[in-house]
Amino acid sequence: QVQLQESGPGLVQPSQTLSLMCTVSGDSIASDHYSWSWIRQSPGKGLEWMGGILYEGSTYTSPALKSRTSISRDTSKNQFSLHMTSVTPDDTAVYYCARTYLYAFDVWGQGTLVTVSS
Repeated sequence: QVQLQESGPGLVQPSQTLSLMCTVSGDSIASDHYSWSWIRQSPGKGLEWMGGILYEGSTYTSPALKSRTSISRDTSKNQFSLHMTSVTPDDTAVYYCARTYLYAFDVWGQGTLVTVSS
């Protein structure tokens, strides 16, 4: 059974960097066919795809967030991470990691709430 678990701080101050980690079990982030994504949902808004990392390590990010978002991985720990700089209260959201297959998110983490506030 594939499981994903997000972890990171629940509170981040404005202008700081948000860093989240997704730990994957039951599958390898380096296995063929899949990529691994970050998605968020702000209060009262729909889901927003942020970016992802392919099985061979290349990354891709939403154009809207590209200037301050990066994604990395540690294959030895089967984890991938999200880093977002210069956060504002508008970045307050529930952040999810998900396994991605052919543009569909087939396995999701439970999500972690991140609040940007001083």
